[in-house]
Amino acid sequence: MCVAIPGKVIALEGTKATVDFSGNIVHAEAGLVNVKVGDKVLVHAGCIIQTMDDKMADEMEELFKEIEDITA
Repeated sequence: MCVAIPGKVIALEGTKATVDFSGNIVHAEAGLVNVKVGDKVLVHAGCIIQTMDDKMADEMEELFKEIEDITA
């Protein structure tokens, strides 16, 4: 099973986005969704599949932290 976690777009060059996942920087295809620098996004298989508001992204990040604490 694959789980997409929220990241923040920190740069765009054409349809290529640089996304920051809590310090882990990845490059993703941004051609499927309209994105801009500063957007919170979900990335799957190297493609941005969704943008989200800050509230939703923060809630998801908190849930993942709780899960990590349970499994640690």
